[in-house]
Amino acid sequence: MMALIDYGISNLRSVQKAFEHLGAQVTLTHTPDQVRRADKLILPGVGAFAAGMDGLRRRELIEPIQQRVRGGVPLIGICLGMQLLLDEGEEVETGAQPEPGLCLLAGRVVRLRGENIHIPHMGWNQLLPVRDSALLRDVEPGAYAYFVHSYVCEPADAEVILATTDYGQSFASVVGVGNVWGIQFHPEKSQQTGLQVLRNFIEA
Repeated sequence: MMALIDYGISNLRSVQKAFEHLGAQVTLTHTPDQVRRADKLILPGVGAFAAGMDGLRRRELIEPIQQRVRGGVPLIGICLGMQLLLDEGEEVETGAQPEPGLCLLAGRVVRLRGENIHIPHMGWNQLLPVRDSALLRDVEPGAYAYFVHSYVCEPADAEVILATTDYGQSFASVVGVGNVWGIQFHPEKSQQTGLQVLRNFIEA
């Protein structure tokens, strides 16, 4: 079962339709038991880091996700879902303390930095691969993808960064290690580039 995790903060239908376009069967999932039965996990998301973790916590999904991933089940995090994979996220405009994440990838989530840039970063931008990955198979270097975000991932280990994107700064736009992957862009809005990434995850 390929489980699309619903934690109350996700653009679920568009992601589900993208997978279905590729012939994949995706089950909308919102309970711990469904997560524990999944063969693959998809963690989408839009919005704030703290709200995302709160949604997972309220549905008691954090521990089941961690257990399945550590047991070898493939997971892909999309946009906010990628950010939630890290150890913590900070939301500087609220003055709040950093919020703990899923701790599946070491690192933190910070606000975009750079001069003369508009935040959020919204629109098409390039993926610049930095190492080979099954997730980026048949994706041309410099291919364009569609982004909507104000925060970026800063992995503790640069070796997990699979591709970067430039917007005021160079940031990690694709990450992955073992059976865990994350993409900052929206594949369901990224035309053939996004569909190829999803196809690669299906076939992983």
